[in-house]
Amino acid sequence: QVQLVESGGGLVQAGGSLRLSCAASGRSFSSYTMAWFRQAPGKEREFVSYINWSGGSTYYADSVKGRFAISRDNAKNTVYLQMNSLKPEDTAVYYCAADLSDYRSSSAELYDYWGQGTQITVSS
Repeated sequence: QVQLVESGGGLVQAGGSLRLSCAASGRSFSSYTMAWFRQAPGKEREFVSYINWSGGSTYYADSVKGRFAISRDNAKNTVYLQMNSLKPEDTAVYYCAADLSDYRSSSAELYDYWGQGTQITVSS
């Protein structure tokens, strides 16, 4: 069983920055691919970014490329999402997810465990 707990959400003005954290339980964290997804009101959950077990492979949705950066600290069982140049359209609940099979996918269906989510609101 893997538990994921996100933190770092809040209200920020457009152009501002936030850093999300996702703390994971479990002794095998360093072997998981980790990802961030988001869901805006009335919309489907969408992929944001993933990072493989070593941190050597990352991938971003076009909508956040160049503005967001995913990273991880395996010693702390934590994955991060640094969000810069935030826009009102980034407003959503952000979820971290763990993929135990290293699919390295943008498909939510391939992720095994999910956090409870943290709200990001970007005001214009």
